[in-house]
Order: sequence, then C-alpha cells, then structure tokens
Amino acid sequence: MIRHAHEDAELLALVRRYVTPERRYLKLGGTLLNMRDPEYHRFLRKLGEDAQVVTAQEIDTLLEGSWRERRTATWLVAVSRRTEFRERLGELLLASEVCCAGLSYCVALAGFGTSRDADLLAAYLDRYLRRPDLGYDQGVVMGALMFVELNLPGDRAARFLRPGGLWHKWLQDAPHMRSTEDPGPHVLSLIRRLCAVVDECAEAR
Repeated sequence: MIRHAHEDAELLALVRRYVTPERRYLKLGGTLLNMRDPEYHRFLRKLGEDAQVVTAQEIDTLLEGSWRERRTATWLVAVSRRTEFRERLGELLLASEVCCAGLSYCVALAGFGTSRDADLLAAYLDRYLRRPDLGYDQGVVMGALMFVELNLPGDRAARFLRPGGLWHKWLQDAPHMRSTEDPGPHVLSLIRRLCAVVDECAEAR
C-alpha cells in the first residue's frame, strides 16, 4: 500500500532531505542529460553524497512512497551500487503501481548488469508485451535488457525481438505505437547514457 507523506512524519522528513531539494526528483532522468556545468556537476556531487549516507532503512521507507520518492530512492540505490535492493526494484517494476518510476528501475537494474537483472527485466516484458492496451514501460525495459545483454551472453532479448516475437507484436497492436517507428535504438541509447551518468556519479563519490 502506498503511503502518503502527510500521514507519515518519517517519510516526510526523508522527502525533505532527499527528494525535494532543488526539485531533485524531477531531474532524475532524461533532464539530467540536458544539464550543463556547473549545475550538472553540482547536482551529481550532491546526489553522490546522499547516496553515500542514506541508510538501507531510509531507502526502504522511500520505496513505500509515491513515484517521486521511489524514483529518488532508486537513483540512490543505483549510485551506491546497493545490489541488495535488486529484487525489490524488480518487484516494483513488475507491479507497476505508480507512473514515472519505471525508467529509474531500469537504469538501476541495467547498471547492476547481471543475469538476474536480465531475468527481472525479461519477466516484465513477458507480462506487459502481452498487454498492448497498457502503455507502461515496455520500451525502456526493452532498452535496459538490450543494454545488459551487450556485455552479458544470453538470448533473453533475442526471443522478444525475433520476427513475430512479442516485441514486434506489441509494436503492431499497441494503439499508442502504431504510428511510430521502433523505439528500440532510442531507448537503448537513453539507458546507455543514463547508466554512464550513474557511473560518473558513483566514481565521483
């Protein structure tokens, strides 16, 4: 059950500490790629500092919040390489309870880059590529899976991408995708660039 900040003093304090300063939660995504110095490096420095000090319990609490808290917590997980949250992020991605957080889950799992991360991403695609009526995070999850498999032997992405596979069927059947070209190359590039940001932030800590 999603908790609401006004009902939870602990969560509200964490939101004020990690989520809302300089509207951080809005910048954790594609917006980061358009930042310029000195704002960009200042933003990464502060994010890295918070990733170093945030506790596992605080992350757990943030992951019970809304999309703003979940997005922020996931980036803190990604930057601090806390792979112990892998399964939790996979569960949240699969549940798709809130909007605007899926890309962050994908960046974290793609950055971890193991076979288990690939399995979690593939599980999402197995469920949601069969639901063309739901315009969720199918595109960015496919990009994340493709990114993981650039450096990890496997054919999880291939079975979705083969002619007549679930990916092409979803592109054909999803009402919001019919008039657009295959987003695969674009989302792969997006995931690659955001993972590079995570690496830069982690290395600067």
